[in-house]
Amino acid sequence: MSRYSVIGLTGGIGSGKSTVARMFGALGVHWVDADDVARQVVEPGTQALRAI
Repeated sequence: MSRYSVIGLTGGIGSGKSTVARMFGALGVHWVDADDVARQVVEPGTQALRAI
């Protein structure tokens, strides 16, 4: 059985969240950038943008 952990990076603007995420990525850790996901969800032509 595999064991997974979920880690959330929080902090203010310029606090180093992206830097730490890239460091995790360099170690082979899979990470998701919520800002990127949010931008994809409201791209032109998407259902979410039409709902807004």
